[in-house]
Amino acid sequence: MERTLCGTIKGRTPSAGFDSVRGGTVTVKVAPIVEVLKGEASKLPCTYTVPQGAGNTVVEWYIEENGARKRVAFLSDGKGKSDEGTPLTGRVTLGADFSLTISSVQPSDELVFICQVTAGPTGFGYGATMLKVFFAPEKPELTKPSSQAISTGQSTSSEIGTCVTMNGHPQPRIIWFKNDQPLPEVKDRKEKTNMISSVVKEASGLYTVRNTLYMQPKKADKDSVFQCTVEYSMPGEQIRQKKSDTITINLNYPSEKATFSLLNADPVKEGDDVTMKCETDGNPQPEFDFTKDGKVVSGQDGLLVLESVKRTEAGVYKCSATDFDNMDADLTGTIGLTVNYIDPVSVTPAEPQVVSLGDKVEWHCKTRASALHTVHWKKGSEVLSQDGVLSIQEASYRDAGEYVCVGAVPSVPGLTARAGVNLTVKGKPMMETPAVGEVGQEGDAVTLKCSAYGSPPPQFTWKPSGKESVSVEGNKVVSTVTLEATAQVMKDGVTCQVSNEHGADSKTVAVSLKRAIGSSADRAGEQQGGSSSVVIAVVICVLLLLLMVALIYFLNKKDKLPCSKKDKKDVVSGEVNKEVVVEMKADKAQRRAGLLNKETLHTTGQANGLKRGGGAFMNVTPDAPDCRDAGTASRTSDGNIVSI
Repeated sequence: MERTLCGTIKGRTPSAGFDSVRGGTVTVKVAPIVEVLKGEASKLPCTYTVPQGAGNTVVEWYIEENGARKRVAFLSDGKGKSDEGTPLTGRVTLGADFSLTISSVQPSDELVFICQVTAGPTGFGYGATMLKVFFAPEKPELTKPSSQAISTGQSTSSEIGTCVTMNGHPQPRIIWFKNDQPLPEVKDRKEKTNMISSVVKEASGLYTVRNTLYMQPKKADKDSVFQCTVEYSMPGEQIRQKKSDTITINLNYPSEKATFSLLNADPVKEGDDVTMKCETDGNPQPEFDFTKDGKVVSGQDGLLVLESVKRTEAGVYKCSATDFDNMDADLTGTIGLTVNYIDPVSVTPAEPQVVSLGDKVEWHCKTRASALHTVHWKKGSEVLSQDGVLSIQEASYRDAGEYVCVGAVPSVPGLTARAGVNLTVKGKPMMETPAVGEVGQEGDAVTLKCSAYGSPPPQFTWKPSGKESVSVEGNKVVSTVTLEATAQVMKDGVTCQVSNEHGADSKTVAVSLKRAIGSSADRAGEQQGGSSSVVIAVVICVLLLLLMVALIYFLNKKDKLPCSKKDKKDVVSGEVNKEVVVEMKADKAQRRAGLLNKETLHTTGQANGLKRGGGAFMNVTPDAPDCRDAGTASRTSDGNIVSI
């Protein structure tokens, strides 16, 4: 990256400065400052003006080093050439526009470059350009001292950390931060907070800066966060920064108070592991001593652990410590430990109970606890009683099984006690109604089930017999048999007999054919249902048609219909009898013929005004706008039939 600032300097003797001219006026224009990044190419412009007829002109570029000038390039025979034996040999070229180009610029190239123009007897002029080289330093590295922890109250400052940044140009600057706030730069070692900085210029011309922070920290600095930032320049007068990682210091400070706390989150109950912790607000932690009700108990590293605690271990626990950096501090703490408990549940009677079917049975349950507690009876997940008494008035087989009495302290999660009892109900077998067996056809194998309650467990007998298996489902015994569905079995069924020492019972299991899917009876039912739907639809249509006929007749009677005016009619003069003949188009007449009750309707095609007997023949054209849907007949009050 290159930045050029243009300006004009009028020539004078080179040794005297940059503002005079000799032997005439030669004006040279150069950029006072050119900025470039290390490793890139830089172009230094140079232009000039000379009086007309000044003669041959010579252009030369010099560098100023240690107060002396040294030529690095010149224009000869119209061609630019570089001088040998200079720091820029092989890296500079002089262009046709007299500008000097430097390739792969290095920090050592940060020099004053002079463009000098000589115009024979007219004189000479020159201009100076300052080349500035930039390179961003590496991210700063922040390290803590390897010595032991820093102590408060010291009379001398302690090393907090050292910040190092490498390979920057020009020389960068290091700034210290504490808790994101910059610390003033102090170089005086007599101050409590000061910084010691050192700079090394590497062989590459780049700078390495090291800065160490010293402080007399206080107790408030135990959680302070330290960081350093390198600030450096870039082309265009830019100021940039790079931040280091953060560090905290290992700070020793005296204790002022102690804290003794119980780490268990829930109320303590018998059987829990209890942990109590004693600590101070100092660093490092002192040694701790523990006592219970004045008697020494052992702990370690500030922790007192009671494994599977008992109710007898409840009491007042105390921790104490001594900090030799603060002998006046009261470093003690106490905990009143409460151990919640519940006694084993007592059930009366405690032994298993055996009763006869229908007998009464009762249990009582009680316990004691350190706090308000509950007692309830359960069978499985069902709660049967909440007052400690379980009473069954008439025992059934379903009542047989295990019952549990549970005591609990609601205020202490998990603090419970329980005891169980068993009930056996004896009596003769009681059978459940068996399901009907089904087969596809006679001779197939059929599987039947028979179940019964009873105590002792009943024995099963099948007639006829087959392949049998027995299973127990709770208080119920289930027998399953597989046999052939013979004609006799299909007719009489299969007998299941159960018995024990208290009695017996039996039931017959029927066997039948499976119902065929989509049987003729089903299809007949479906057809019957379909026919019923059709009949209902026809009845509804007929009713609607009759309603329409009545409405049209009423409107015709009131002369409301346009077609009642008989626009197209030809009535024969003479005596007219009571029979009125209406002509309709053949297709309409045929569809309405059934509606003309006991009167004659003559269809004559398209003939108009014909006489028939003594009656009048009237033609009604269905295509008339108001009679397009005509074709319904109705009898008037005088007995004539009119076409509607």
